Amino acid sequence: MFNDIGPLELVTIVVLAVLVFGPDKLPKVVQDVMRTIRKIREFSESAKQDIRNELGPEFKDFEFEDLNPKTFLRKQLENDDLGLKEIRNGFDLKKEMAEITDAVHSRDAEISAGSASPGSSAGRVDMTKKPEAPARDDRPPFDVDAT
Repeated sequence: MFNDIGPLELVTIVVLAVLVFGPDKLPKVVQDVMRTIRKIREFSESAKQDIRNELGPEFKDFEFEDLNPKTFLRKQLENDDLGLKEIRNGFDLKKEMAEITDAVHSRDAEISAGSASPGSSAGRVDMTKKPEAPARDDRPPFDVDAT
């Protein structure tokens, strides 16, 4: 229930409870809180049992945790009717990325080897130059019907 509370937070809660309620009233407050939690759990379990009874015998295995989409998908994928494990095992993302990286690096090496000769730009763009402004006459014709 309290899986995400660490020891420091638990100590802080206890110290705050002692300060707020006092050491003489704290046991009574803890008993009241535990009694309330127990009643809520009993009410929740009886409601779940009533829902199961109303749904009928075909839903006797029904778990309310299955209503969580993550849990539902996990259960459905465990059945593996579609052969998803084979697909998942056949697709190795790290291997694919390594192949792509190697291909890109070998291509870069070829381009840099080809551009070593003077005067060849071999697809390289000089990023230090400002782009040339297009001439005024290079604009496409204005089409009144298109707008």
